[in-house]
Amino acid sequence: MNGREIEAKLICRYADVREVLRNPVFSREAAKAADDVDVSGTILGMDGEQHARVRAIVNDSFTKAATERLHDIIRANALARLNEMTRLNGTVDLVADYATPLSLGIICDMLGVPEQDRMNFREWGKAFLGTADLTREQAAEAAVAMGTYLTRQLMLRRTEPQDDLLSRIAGAEYSYEVLASLALALIVGGWETASSSIARYAFVLLTRPYEDYESGWSHLLDHADEVDSAVMELERLYSTSTGDDMPRVATRDITLPSGNEIRQGEVVIPSHDAANRDPSVFSEPERMDFRRHPNPHLSFGYGAHHCIGRHLGGLEVRAAIRLLLERLPTLSLAVSPDQVEWSAGHTITSPTALPVTW
Repeated sequence: MNGREIEAKLICRYADVREVLRNPVFSREAAKAADDVDVSGTILGMDGEQHARVRAIVNDSFTKAATERLHDIIRANALARLNEMTRLNGTVDLVADYATPLSLGIICDMLGVPEQDRMNFREWGKAFLGTADLTREQAAEAAVAMGTYLTRQLMLRRTEPQDDLLSRIAGAEYSYEVLASLALALIVGGWETASSSIARYAFVLLTRPYEDYESGWSHLLDHADEVDSAVMELERLYSTSTGDDMPRVATRDITLPSGNEIRQGEVVIPSHDAANRDPSVFSEPERMDFRRHPNPHLSFGYGAHHCIGRHLGGLEVRAAIRLLLERLPTLSLAVSPDQVEWSAGHTITSPTALPVTW
């Protein structure tokens, strides 16, 4: 990992992956030495009650019910970004001109990050999440820059609270370090995953055939009622987080549902990518099926560490894709698929740019 050799077991069967993600025997905190990105001190690197208490500070803002109340706001934001993009002449970049401004804007609106400071997080986030092209030290420098900025914002909120998530976070009885790390995780996770999903799913829809249609895009133009389930299937097959979840360390001997034994101290890496293709759970797992039901994929994790922003991000992605289909039905790549550049060596897999036209 990041130039270091660490022996680990890759967990692939669906039931085994779910067990590793669910069972507190498998510790995230104890696995920090095996992480590509240093997330110690954040909710991504905490266990048990500490993790639950810190997560509870903001958890009720990210429930399914809470995010559904944002449906109209998210659609209005997506429409505004789309209108801005369509005013540009010629080829546009779906990442820089649509997906990123949308997702970064929504999470920053919720937190209360000033407009003029928001794009800093794009560069900081890219550095923080980089794995192959940056060292752990360079990624840590980006985390320090973000943490310093957010600590200043939290200090301001403690003296002058506002109606935003940063103020709620600032009011919690934790150190600024812990609270800034929570805000950092929400911002970076909140925009990067959704933005990358919009771009990657658009690429797949525009370039992959589906049933009797030339592309998944063409199919959805005729079957708009399948957008939600199509996005869920794209989440299963084309998760934007790299195919394996963060490592865990077994805190005692344990036998997985498959019968495989894990010894105390062993590092395990659960692979949601492999689990999402387990034929015992998903029939014809390599086939893209927009009507697949049920679709209990593990792309957002499972158990205590399931992605806190999965409902918000899913709502953003569905709104973004649906509006593109409605307003730009002739959308197409402006380059050949093999000319699209991808974020190699990044914890998030997506096009770095997606040139499109219509």
